[in-house]
Amino acid sequence: MEHGDDWLALDKLYHVLFGFCATIIFTLLASRTRYAFIRNRSTWVGSVLSLMAGASKEVADEMGYFKSAGASAKDAVADLFGTLIAVFALCLTESFNIPVGLGSDYSDQVKRVEMV
Repeated sequence: MEHGDDWLALDKLYHVLFGFCATIIFTLLASRTRYAFIRNRSTWVGSVLSLMAGASKEVADEMGYFKSAGASAKDAVADLFGTLIAVFALCLTESFNIPVGLGSDYSDQVKRVEMV
């Protein structure tokens, strides 16, 4: 199952890149939906979908659908690591989000009423 499965193998880089890219893509897609519940939690939705895709790939590896040595816990950790990097990058970009086209005092900003 994990014979010859090194931490610094090229395969692990592919898993990190897959986790990163899948999280970014799924998050962007979730942020474009018409449902506010999903839009407000787009990072979580993107992360969960990315991790589910990685887990599905590992299950398919174990079942023999791909030419590999089988499922690997190290591959799953690499998927998780790529997802965490993407979440960190998304959180950083959200923290620097500045409203565009508004005055310096934000007087033109639309105020929302929220029910508590």
